[in-house]
Amino acid sequence: MSHGFELEGAPQPGALVPRNAALAFFSAALDGLNRWVLRLSMVALLVTAAVLTYSVVTRYFLKSSTDWQDEASVFMLVGATFLTAAYVQSLRGHVGIEALPAGVNRVRLVLVDLVSTLFCSFYSWKSWSLFHEAWTEGQTTSSSFAPPLWIPYSLMAAGMSLLAVQLVLQTAVRLSGGEVQKAAV
Repeated sequence: MSHGFELEGAPQPGALVPRNAALAFFSAALDGLNRWVLRLSMVALLVTAAVLTYSVVTRYFLKSSTDWQDEASVFMLVGATFLTAAYVQSLRGHVGIEALPAGVNRVRLVLVDLVSTLFCSFYSWKSWSLFHEAWTEGQTTSSSFAPPLWIPYSLMAAGMSLLAVQLVLQTAVRLSGGEVQKAAV
């Protein structure tokens, strides 16, 4: 029985394991990318904690302005949140209640995956549109620091794109008869 958060090892209980070789290869590649992004996001969260601590200390003791710290922290938190969504989805790291009969539940899972894929694909497309608009128009935040808005929009768009790809993969594995990894007893 595991009591910690594990990055390495066998698929987590409840994860879909592809039986198709092409899907298995794509799944392994996406898993590697998700783990790399997860580590990068962990570093971003640590940097965010340090930046916010520095901001509080600077404001309290030195009575100086902290424009850049708040926006840099928000940008890093946006990036960490959106970019790790695909990793969380790969673990099925959300609340799921399976109170339906097995056959009905399989249909429900496919429908939910399809609807989620459509939603995340649309959200990704709109996020890339926002990124393009911010990039071409040179949009910035309204603060005196004024960092470019393409930064958080690109992080949001990349994260939603990864999530949409993860959902497409999960749906393909489910429809191709992938097996669900059982918990070790």
